[in-house]
Amino acid sequence: MRRFVFTNELIIVKPKTVFVSGHFNVLHPGHVRLLRFAKECGERLVVAVESDRIAGNAAHVPEQLRLEGIQSNIWVDEAFLIDTPVAEAIARLKPDVVVKGKEHESHFNAELAAVEEYGGKLLFSSGETLFSSLDLIRRTFYESDPRSIVAPKEYLSRHNIDSISVADRLRQFTNLRVSIVGDLIVDEYITCQPLGMSQEDPTIVVTPIDTTRFIGGAGIVAAHAAGLGASVRFISVTGDDSTRAFALEKLADSGVIGDLLIDEMRPTTLKQRFRSKGKTLLRVSYLHQTEIPIALQNSLFQRIEQTITETDLLVFSDFNYGCLPQALVDRIALLARKHGVMLAADSQSSSQIGDIGRFHDVDLLTPTEHEARISTRNHQDGLVILAEQLRQQSGARNILLKLGEEGLLIHAAVEQGHDWLTDRLGALNTAPRDVAGAGDSLLIAGAMTLACGGNIWEAAYLGSLAAAVQVGRVGNIPIRTKELLQLLQEMTG
Repeated sequence: MRRFVFTNELIIVKPKTVFVSGHFNVLHPGHVRLLRFAKECGERLVVAVESDRIAGNAAHVPEQLRLEGIQSNIWVDEAFLIDTPVAEAIARLKPDVVVKGKEHESHFNAELAAVEEYGGKLLFSSGETLFSSLDLIRRTFYESDPRSIVAPKEYLSRHNIDSISVADRLRQFTNLRVSIVGDLIVDEYITCQPLGMSQEDPTIVVTPIDTTRFIGGAGIVAAHAAGLGASVRFISVTGDDSTRAFALEKLADSGVIGDLLIDEMRPTTLKQRFRSKGKTLLRVSYLHQTEIPIALQNSLFQRIEQTITETDLLVFSDFNYGCLPQALVDRIALLARKHGVMLAADSQSSSQIGDIGRFHDVDLLTPTEHEARISTRNHQDGLVILAEQLRQQSGARNILLKLGEEGLLIHAAVEQGHDWLTDRLGALNTAPRDVAGAGDSLLIAGAMTLACGGNIWEAAYLGSLAAAVQVGRVGNIPIRTKELLQLLQEMTG
């Protein structure tokens, strides 16, 4: 609903304002329900938090902390402290609707006279119970349990790796200058509450209760690198739309220099996941898979050419959505090798699309077993033979073959000669929540370890640690150095 105010010159449309007030010592699920209901009653939710003086003995938490708690709620558009009675604030602000909890309906309400004075409404509701777990839902996106991550003691012993040297290597990441090039994706998680089965057809009916967006694809690889301390430039191609604007904002928030070229013929890739009770019900993707035009390829190459002398590590993060045609990959790789820049690559394959072997002579490849078998067309040999065949085909120096819940197969060059060694590192997180971001964090942490002078065994371990943290939460959230340092301390302490 909107209110129309008529003047002699034009019609001014004012958004419907809803007003809520209270002490808000602790923002509990009951408050979340109330705020959600209030937001649905209008277009702009304003919340007044009673000052310590007005609240008196009812204020158990300092007023500034109570205000910050309300300001952090996504339903609230504006929040402020009031140091006068609530009725006076309402008379001054004149909101369209004032909302109070259902428990106040049978009592005297000073707000009623104030709203009746100017024609507003006073509503009573505590919200619907289906929203009571919203904070718990959000917590799964951002929190992981370090107790589910185990140290691979035998592996560490075999390769003489200790927590002190690993921590020192992590701190060296701040010296790196990293360029990421590849397909940008925005991941949207839409959390739903199941309502039941449709009576018209055998369809599950849900209602969305929360939406969370993350940077994904090559963008999260760049955000991981920045979170681990490197100076990062991310180069990609997007559409000219609101999803691009969101991506630029989030990249900047992560400390990434985003250089996003615009292709007006394609949307910025958006992948939606509809989830309920921790499970994905449906995925919807908005994308364009054809190669970017030659003119855009040239522009992208020029961007890399301008900064290649200021780059220590260049990473191809390929999702096969057209940002990295083969001719462009070859030009970039040749340029990087000419300037002594370390190269790493990952190419995620869907069904039979994608070829990790097309990234030639790189220092690190991180394919899944499925991707390696697609590239080599080898669907019967064992893992070691598969890794060696991919190495010969691509000329890669090191291969981390991702095996899902079984961990990694490491196929590595030996510095002294031309022999190859193979080892296995099991998955470190025993209770993963969302495995979608494991490969991205493994790729960048492993590549940065090599770029800092570490060996492939250290790279595999640090990459696995980063992946273990990432799969312990839902959605793509940038890995931070302090997370890995704290995890190392807990695992060894």
